[in-house]
Amino acid sequence: MADIALVFGWQPDIMYNMTIDELAEWREQARIRNNPDE
Repeated sequence: MADIALVFGWQPDIMYNMTIDELAEWREQARIRNNPDE
């Protein structure tokens, strides 16, 4: 969750109600945004 918070600037309370699948999808989006050349 820290990587999502860092990239998108979200507070933890925004992510608490997300499912594992949602968190995984947002984590992938954070990875892409943070490393666009990969």
